Amino acid sequence: MLSSKVHRVSHRMSHKYGNQGSMNPSPQRRSLSDLPMEDRSADQSNTLLSAFLDVLNSVSTERGKQDSLGRIPMGKPDKMRNRMWNCTHLSTMIKLMRNSSEESACYMRAFVAPLSWATLTNQAENNMDPDDYDTLLLAVKPVLLSMKRMTLPTRVEGQNMKKMMKMLQGVYDPMSEDKRTQVVKWAKEQFTENYFNCSLRPSRSTLMERCKPSLKWLDMEALTMMGPYLSRLAPGDVDSSPKEKLCEFFRSARFRSTFSRVTRVNPSLGKKFLQKVQECFSGQEEFAEHVDKLGPLACYYNGAPDLTPDLSRKLLSQTADCDNPRITKLKKRLLKSVMSDTNDASGLTLNELGSSVTLLSPKQLSTIPSANIQEVLKTLGPNVRWTKAQLRTLVKKQLGNKKCKEVSYKELMALGSLVEGVPRCMLKHVKAREILSDTEGLNKISKRMRKGQLKAMLQGLRENVNPSELVQKLPGPLLHCISLNNLDNANITSLDQVENKIWSLPQAAFIAKKMNDLKQLKYRRMRSVLQGLTCKMIDKVADHDVKDLAQAIEETPQWLSKVQTACAARKFFTTLEKKRPNYFKAITVEELDEIPTSLLLHLPPLMVNNLTDSVCPVFLDKMEAANLGSLPLRSPSRPALTQRALLCLTKGTSLSKLTIEDVSRLGPLLCELQPFQLRLMAPDVLNPSLQAMASCHHIPQRHRAQLIQLVNQTFGDPSDWSAETMESLGPLLLLDDDAISALPNKPWMKDTLYFLKPRLSHVSNALKKKLFYLTTTSNGARKKREANSNTVSNPDSNSKKLTVDVIEELGLSNVYWTADQLNAISVDTFFTTVETLGSVSGYDADQLTVLSKKAIEAFGPVSQMNESAITQMGCIAQGFSDSDLEMFAFSMDTLEEIARCSWNESQMQPVWKGIAKHNNLIAQQLVAADMVALNRFICGLNASEIQQLNIDAFKDAVGSMDGIQCSFEIAQELKSLAVSAFGDPSTWTEAQVSDLGNINAGLNAAELASLDPSVFSFLRKTCIALIPPRNFAALSVAQLEALGPDNAAMVTSEQRAALNGKQLASLDRASTGTRGQTEDTGSGAPSLTVEGISAYMKPLLFLFTGFLLL
Repeated sequence: MLSSKVHRVSHRMSHKYGNQGSMNPSPQRRSLSDLPMEDRSADQSNTLLSAFLDVLNSVSTERGKQDSLGRIPMGKPDKMRNRMWNCTHLSTMIKLMRNSSEESACYMRAFVAPLSWATLTNQAENNMDPDDYDTLLLAVKPVLLSMKRMTLPTRVEGQNMKKMMKMLQGVYDPMSEDKRTQVVKWAKEQFTENYFNCSLRPSRSTLMERCKPSLKWLDMEALTMMGPYLSRLAPGDVDSSPKEKLCEFFRSARFRSTFSRVTRVNPSLGKKFLQKVQECFSGQEEFAEHVDKLGPLACYYNGAPDLTPDLSRKLLSQTADCDNPRITKLKKRLLKSVMSDTNDASGLTLNELGSSVTLLSPKQLSTIPSANIQEVLKTLGPNVRWTKAQLRTLVKKQLGNKKCKEVSYKELMALGSLVEGVPRCMLKHVKAREILSDTEGLNKISKRMRKGQLKAMLQGLRENVNPSELVQKLPGPLLHCISLNNLDNANITSLDQVENKIWSLPQAAFIAKKMNDLKQLKYRRMRSVLQGLTCKMIDKVADHDVKDLAQAIEETPQWLSKVQTACAARKFFTTLEKKRPNYFKAITVEELDEIPTSLLLHLPPLMVNNLTDSVCPVFLDKMEAANLGSLPLRSPSRPALTQRALLCLTKGTSLSKLTIEDVSRLGPLLCELQPFQLRLMAPDVLNPSLQAMASCHHIPQRHRAQLIQLVNQTFGDPSDWSAETMESLGPLLLLDDDAISALPNKPWMKDTLYFLKPRLSHVSNALKKKLFYLTTTSNGARKKREANSNTVSNPDSNSKKLTVDVIEELGLSNVYWTADQLNAISVDTFFTTVETLGSVSGYDADQLTVLSKKAIEAFGPVSQMNESAITQMGCIAQGFSDSDLEMFAFSMDTLEEIARCSWNESQMQPVWKGIAKHNNLIAQQLVAADMVALNRFICGLNASEIQQLNIDAFKDAVGSMDGIQCSFEIAQELKSLAVSAFGDPSTWTEAQVSDLGNINAGLNAAELASLDPSVFSFLRKTCIALIPPRNFAALSVAQLEALGPDNAAMVTSEQRAALNGKQLASLDRASTGTRGQTEDTGSGAPSLTVEGISAYMKPLLFLFTGFLLL
């Protein structure tokens, strides 16, 4: 496939630089002035261009001789290589490129890199000069980083293997995990075949005898050549290293330098490596002298002995990147050892602690000099996380006791990650000119600020700076806080004023409409503004501008929703059909190649099925690199694309003929395969295919049960799996709740599940409960229970005690303790872990009752609880009575954090009363920053208070109040305020509807029915389920269709039950993304007619017939 891509690059380059038929100088060749000339003399330019054109000529004559899948016929690679190396300028050209600027050589580099790699992977080494081999290696890096699927040389021997591995080590960091694994597999094959004259490949693919399992191939030379790729070995490979060689490697500086480039190692491999290197020493004490070399292996050194303060400091530095929750316990033990050398934290060298400084208690932090704190804040950067109590302590220490003192921009910047703890009142007074002169610094700290803080800072800036200047100078998060009203006042008259910025959806919709009215929709310059395009705008794009729109989508597909992408695809396909009837039936390779992949995914099934076999190479290239995220999960194009790709690969034969390479060509379409199709594959293809499917972001729900059954049949009962198998296939097994519950409680299971958790697109309650069970039940109790029963039950009296370590490891999973178990927490333990317990939002009434009593034991009666105590309690505050809530000292600065708790509607009013009383607020005096800070607690205002809200402040604030979920009665009152602010709902624009968020749910049936259909895809997803079913039923067919797939997926069963047949059909079209497609135009999914069923079922019937014939 690389060869076919080289030919297409050659084809494009010949258009760019000269005549298609000949690369010899001709009048049609572009002049040197057309190429970048920066940093090069005229002589350099002529030499580089001349060399480039000669190389291009050497392969251009082979164009058009590839087979049906775009591969060069047998013998052609040698002919291409001979032509290329007969060109005397190639070596000169590659060396010239090295000495040229990136811009000046980019055209040549784009061509020479894949050609050089194609030559390396198809060459006979004996015929190549060593200097030429080195020169080629210098040129291949760009293609290795850009290739979706990497083709490695069949055989590399001797010194060339060392050179190749050195080059591959150089591209390790940006390389994907799949490519790293591919390199490891290939390198193992090369090592065994070159140095041990045996093979790890299937016997039918080589004449060599198979290597014996006992072969010790991972010697010192292999360890050195593998470098950071050692992190992708299988645990069994470590056993293939002779003990003396592995020990020598560990003791050398190479081990540390190798693993310093590795940030993560699978648990099974990490533990195996750790076990093997520990065997190099007579005991734990001797091994402990080398803990500073461990790197990511330190994440699994849970059994570390008590160490000296110096060794503890060294090991602590090695655990900085560990993300396993279990490692916190080890870090705390090490920190305690480090601190044993000093009387208090003031004597610590904080920079040596790194991110572990966040494990110090607020009391310990309070003893550290401010200058030391400031220095460590610089070192840690803006991403370190502090507890609320730590923030409060450190901000007070750095800025003093005065809550609303005037703070300089320099002081603010010095706070770094502490900025989220700065009171809003301080941010209002920062000098505007100081802020706006440092956009980069402002962007860093604003990413750590809450919406209330951002709005308060913006409020202060607006007093001295006009909206136009703010639009020009404000970075990301602060820019998003500019209201539509202020955006309107910014006097935007040109795309120049708004391009190259990241806009929010409401802002983008406002700007897109503005640019549309000004006739300045220059699509390739719009970037984030593209998300504001409506389907109406897309439908009206002139035919001669459609290509620009398509190119803009190809360059920045992330900015378009599924609805917008589908609309753009329909417009693009319609334009193509105008050029030539039945365009896709006779489409050429070049024409298909020019269609952006994100649009091609939306090609209706009938058109997909009509694609000719001649375009299969390009079609497969595009599918392999596709991102299915823009395609609705229920789109009929998904199975159609999958079947067409299979037909391209099988060419009329059975799926049993597919190779591993063939299956890799499917890309994300592999995730769409049905289990019966997978069963047709050969066993040596099925196994790696299932392992590859473990990386799928989405597997259709209807396929999951049979897929898990197939996994069990192929790899055996999961209770017998090794840790390595679980790491590889776990994501598939974890799709099923019953399979999760049945997982054996093996010693390695918890670490493996923690390792897999971040890889999952959805973490089920079953997995959370399993991890809770493994964490809270002692090993002895688990063994006893397993001996008595095969079932897994909830933790009981055999559970571990609720210690600080257990509670902090569990985090949000503390929700699974029973009320009786929570009641057993000691006051000291509660006080230490209150923030962790308070971060849980899903407690039931009994749990909250117990925890609120614990809070009173820890902090005293409600009347004595201060802001700090209320803030630390977090969601535990839900367990107090309404009268207690009215007495709470709620801080306006931390309301956003407790707003996500599971408050019920009846609690909104007492919380608002408590806030108003403590902060001396009344409704009519609330400014925009107050409304934003209130968040969902604005739902606690009564109807009279809502009517008193300042309309201008509301208009300024509403875009940042996107998380509120009020009762329908309160939503109606807020809607009335919105009508006063923005006019009748029938006139609301896409920007205004998006800005109002969940307040749209307060519209009555008539108001909903009056909304323009084009605004419905701009509704927030969270708003849909809040609309009462009787009001939802008032929506027209056009409005329901316009919801789009994501919003349609949020419709509740009660809302669906209120719809009639036509409405349900339109909602289904919204879900599948087939809005506006009809059977008679040839566009859209085939309807349930004879033609539609036939077009859709032909590929399925073919594959099913193959199944029957086996």
